[in-house]
Amino acid sequence: MKSMVAALLVLVAAGGGGAAWYANRDTGTAATAPARQGTLPVTITTAGVRHVFTVERATSAGEQAQGLMFRTDLTADGGMLFWPYPADGSGPREASFWMKNTPTSLDILFIRADGTIARIADSTTPMSETPVTSEEPVAAVLELVAGRAADLGISEGDKVSWPGRR
Repeated sequence: MKSMVAALLVLVAAGGGGAAWYANRDTGTAATAPARQGTLPVTITTAGVRHVFTVERATSAGEQAQGLMFRTDLTADGGMLFWPYPADGSGPREASFWMKNTPTSLDILFIRADGTIARIADSTTPMSETPVTSEEPVAAVLELVAGRAADLGISEGDKVSWPGRR
């Protein structure tokens, strides 16, 4: 709950936040905030099979509060990695996400400090304000297009890696 409140406060403080690559749904104008970071390859190994996603990385509190809100341009092998989570680098903690202003259903993968998947919240409800929690401390969170985890047989306990992971 604290993470969700902190994210909301960051979003409010930023005036609705987000990068200039989406339109503010409330005003119809372009929003201003930090630009997207570059992409990063994230590999999930499941049953000995590796699948590589090319994802954006949300590292700052503002980027993590914005997440994939308002986005409709997600690809099957794209997504967003929230790392370090939380953005202040204080170490693993329980994560709480919501789908407010997110029109695309997502699979949310909560990743432990050892790189294993702790929980998969599959096919989340678009635009929902219901919290989606990790249910245990995590160090990273990966958002993918809904159904990708099931399509690829990804499950809890599978290993996730990316360049620069501590």
